[in-house]
Amino acid sequence: MATDPAGEISELSSKLARVEAVLGPDAMRKEAEGLRERAGQPGLWEDQEQAQAVTRRLSYLDGELARLDSLHRRLDDTAVLFELAESEKDDAAREEATRDLAALRKEIDQLEIRTLLSGEYDAREALVTINAQAGGADAADWAEGLRRIYLRWAERHGYPTEIYDTSYAEEAGIKSTTFAVKAPYAYGTLRGEHGTHRMVRISKYDNQGRRQTSFAGVDVIPVVEQADHIEVPEDEIRVDVFRSSGPGGQGVNTTDSAVRITHLPTGIVVSCQNERSQIQNRASAMAVLQAKLLERKREEQQAKMAELRGDHAGSWGTQIRNYVLHPYQNIKDLRTGVETGNTTAVMDGEIDDFIDAEIRWLRTQGL
Repeated sequence: MATDPAGEISELSSKLARVEAVLGPDAMRKEAEGLRERAGQPGLWEDQEQAQAVTRRLSYLDGELARLDSLHRRLDDTAVLFELAESEKDDAAREEATRDLAALRKEIDQLEIRTLLSGEYDAREALVTINAQAGGADAADWAEGLRRIYLRWAERHGYPTEIYDTSYAEEAGIKSTTFAVKAPYAYGTLRGEHGTHRMVRISKYDNQGRRQTSFAGVDVIPVVEQADHIEVPEDEIRVDVFRSSGPGGQGVNTTDSAVRITHLPTGIVVSCQNERSQIQNRASAMAVLQAKLLERKREEQQAKMAELRGDHAGSWGTQIRNYVLHPYQNIKDLRTGVETGNTTAVMDGEIDDFIDAEIRWLRTQGL
């Protein structure tokens, strides 16, 4: 139980005020008003992509403002409940107020982490690619499990997602997948997930039921925006069309609507098969290619700066987290030290504690 609830509520109110000083709710309200005017214009939906971007941004701003208002209101209500519990000697009311205070503390702490996302691309939406690595069928199954973790995490937060491409493995699981998390700050929030994720468990694909270690790689890059100016000349790409396929190689549709684009100078290959239209798939694949080229350009610039500084430290994006389901249950991040024995919750997308800690960790590393 809180020993000094009034003091803690006052402290949380001060922390919320500091958070608002960074987030700028007045500027958010002004931006939301402007977006509402644009959303009401009859010609907006002539450009569906632009219209969706406007409505997503407006929905995000409205949600954030409602969240701030709710936190202020709940702090006031919790203070009143504590006073009532004290005057009435009501233990049940005090227990309820204590639970409310703990929930408020966690929510405000998570909101405070948002103020750490000040990198050049942190406010962007995210493109996530997952690849099965060493471990055969177990690695492919684990890659699919990782995709589920991130999609469930996004669903819990109300973040829209769109799967652009999935390459299915022969026996089970997936070889690779690329999807977008279409929410502001998705890149800044998820970029610490970049790296290799190691799974240890009893293999579903071993006749003798032996323990198997498998690996899957996660790549997180920011979505490109109009201001990025990534030019891709037509003579630098090769475009192939093919029929979309599902698990086991079965055809998903009867037309060659899926698109694969190869960037000849770099060898980067991207594909998209989520739309029935070849034109839409090509546009989505080009957007993914531009994002990957932007990220490569950014990495080259960072490497050049590191060389000038004499910084030869290894990349932080190697093996980052262990998921052990046998012989004991434990998931541990190798950088932050955060760990949990509640593996079921993590496998169902409850990864906020890991994400919050790595955002703080990346800030301390100057990344």
